[in-house]
Amino acid sequence: MHDNQQSREFIPLNIAILTVSDTRSLEDDKSGTILVDRLEAAGHSLADRAIVKDDIGDIRSQVTGWIERDDIDVVISTGGTGLTGRDVTVEALRGLFEKEIDGFSTAFHMISWDKIGTSTVQSRATAGVAGSTYIFCLPGSPGACKDGWDSILKDQLDYRHMPCNFVEILPRLGEHLQRKKG
Repeated sequence: MHDNQQSREFIPLNIAILTVSDTRSLEDDKSGTILVDRLEAAGHSLADRAIVKDDIGDIRSQVTGWIERDDIDVVISTGGTGLTGRDVTVEALRGLFEKEIDGFSTAFHMISWDKIGTSTVQSRATAGVAGSTYIFCLPGSPGACKDGWDSILKDQLDYRHMPCNFVEILPRLGEHLQRKKG
């Protein structure tokens, strides 16, 4: 750990978890529960949690509501990132992004490659920024959610992580919104 890492205090974020599924309920939502357990273990707060059907309008409506809330910093979705006709999370949310975080998908595929090899090409895990909210779209499998959190999000959502992280630029994500008001 670098000296400046030790001098930084942890900044807890408010994170909303969205499970996209036609069949899951809170009782059997393993992937959503994995993400909730991990974010809370890391010291963050669960701001909200929802399950919506694989429907572009429903997904977009839920996430838009969260983007508009001042008390939600991050949205993590699970499910709907595959290639079937019902997998529409990427289509629903990419249209909300003002900036896409291309490196998230690249990093996710690098991690997945070591575990599932070429099968990683079937995932469309993605991320972006909308308003002043980070949005991360993970696949629906529990293993993919563990990998996405443990290998990327845990560090990038920790202000102490060096050399850089998403938390330190969070206050500046909405700069364009301030310019519009001013």
